[in-house]
Amino acid sequence: MTAVTAPPHQHDHVFLAADHDANARRTLWVVALTAVMMVVEILAGWWTGSMALLADGFHMATHAGALAVAAAAYAYARKHATSARYSFGTGKVGDLSGFASALVLAVIAIGVGVESVRRLFEPSSIAFMEAIVIAVVGLAVNLASAALLSGGHHHGHHHGHDHHHGHDHAHHDHAHHGHGHDNNLRSAYMHVLADALTSVLAIVALVAGRQFGWTWLDPIMGVVGAVVIGRWAIGLMRDTAAVLLDTTDDHVAEEVRELVEGPGDARILDLHVWKVGPQAHAAIVSVAGLTAEAVRGRLVPVHELRHLTVEVG
Repeated sequence: MTAVTAPPHQHDHVFLAADHDANARRTLWVVALTAVMMVVEILAGWWTGSMALLADGFHMATHAGALAVAAAAYAYARKHATSARYSFGTGKVGDLSGFASALVLAVIAIGVGVESVRRLFEPSSIAFMEAIVIAVVGLAVNLASAALLSGGHHHGHHHGHDHHHGHDHAHHDHAHHGHGHDNNLRSAYMHVLADALTSVLAIVALVAGRQFGWTWLDPIMGVVGAVVIGRWAIGLMRDTAAVLLDTTDDHVAEEVRELVEGPGDARILDLHVWKVGPQAHAAIVSVAGLTAEAVRGRLVPVHELRHLTVEVG
């Protein structure tokens, strides 16, 4: 296998999301909102004796912590985006922070679930009206946070580069830019929606308890809230681990194979496709039967590819 070389060119490996800085600002605003409401709900839950309210407060606590880590990740990724220390840039920093937050979130989910089950068998008195008021305010904060984050929760694009260097690397600049999500922001957005759901559950439990005396419903909703937190944590761990472990993107890999081998005049000997940023993939393609330039030409439609290495033999 020989690698066709081209004159080296200096270029960066900045694979941050198109709206990286705007998303960082949105995240900071939501951190502030959530931190304030988190303190209020936890104190109110302890004061009123509402396990559902406590569950929502701890859920917001983990959310505030996760968002704080996400905000720090945005800052770190921007600061070190052009550092030579990172071979493929800092596009995965957000996934690393998300994985760490998910681990903490899973532990909190277990804690809330255990305490809710204990309260189910050992009921305590609840100040319903006060708890309902706090839960409603918490829901309002969740909805406001969702509105803030939804401004950046959309398909974005990032301008590519048209450079070639050793082993025929290429940064594509297509007529249509690559679409993708900032997983850091998407996770925060989905978490806010989960927060809103647990707030609704708390309100339902408190209203039913006050109107019908169903005090058992409050710890039941606490359990439901714990399940929601746990499911979100597992989903986030699964998604971020896939990025951190360079899992092959089957969709992009299949598209590469189809475009290169489809005409029948070439064969892929080795193929690696992995994610290097929220909206960017890298690929190493070893091909027999085509020149490196021909391979690059065929792969132009694969808008997800931002860094391509072609080996011919």
